[in-house]
Parts: sequence; structure tokens; C-alpha cells
Amino acid sequence: QVQLVESGGRLVEAGGSLRLSCAVSLRTFRTYTSGWFRQAPGKEREFVATINWNGGNTDIADSVKGRFTISRDNAKNTVYLQMNSLKPEDTAVYYCAADINPWRGIVRTAEDYEYWGQGTQVTVSS
Repeated sequence: QVQLVESGGRLVEAGGSLRLSCAVSLRTFRTYTSGWFRQAPGKEREFVATINWNGGNTDIADSVKGRFTISRDNAKNTVYLQMNSLKPEDTAVYYCAADINPWRGIVRTAEDYEYWGQGTQVTVSS
């Protein structure tokens, strides 16, 4: 059973920072692309960031570029999302995802990810 467990979400003031973590229970995690998505109330799930299997290639959504970064530690089976200069419009449930096709590049589309976490709430107050 593959499990993805996000953590790190909480209430933060605008301009603040958070680091989300996603622990993945996949022994071969180091071969898989990972991504972060978010869903705000009343809105569709949207792409935030993706990172390829070895961390050598990343892509960030235009809406958060320059403020968010994605990274991974394959030794710890964990993906991170560093979020700086947070804005109220960043308020959402953040989900991590894993694409279990090995050695793929970056993936922006939610439909290409096979496994998802339960989400962690990020709330940014103005």
C-alpha cells in the first residue's frame, strides 16, 4: 500500500513562510517524479510544482514562481515545498502526488499522477 503523508500546513500571516513535507512509503521513490497541487474552496485543483526523479529538473506554476520552490531528499523518501512571501490567495489544501513511471521528467498534469496524499491545509491571513 503506497502512502503519501503531507505535513507542515497551518495558519500563517501574509508575507510569512512555510515548508510543506510529503513522506512517501515507496521503496523505489527515488525513481519517481513528484508534484504538489492545491485546491482552494470552490475552485479546481491546480498545479503548483513538480520535480523529476533525481531533483535535476523542476517546474513551478507561474502564480507562485519566485516564491515557491520544490525539492526532494531521496534518502528520506520526502518531497518538500518551500513557500515564501505567502499571500491570502495561496490559501488552499495542498496535495502531494507521485507518478510511479520510473525515470520520467517533470509532470504538470494531475491525471498523470497515480498516488496522492490526503492534503494539508494552508491558510494565509491578510
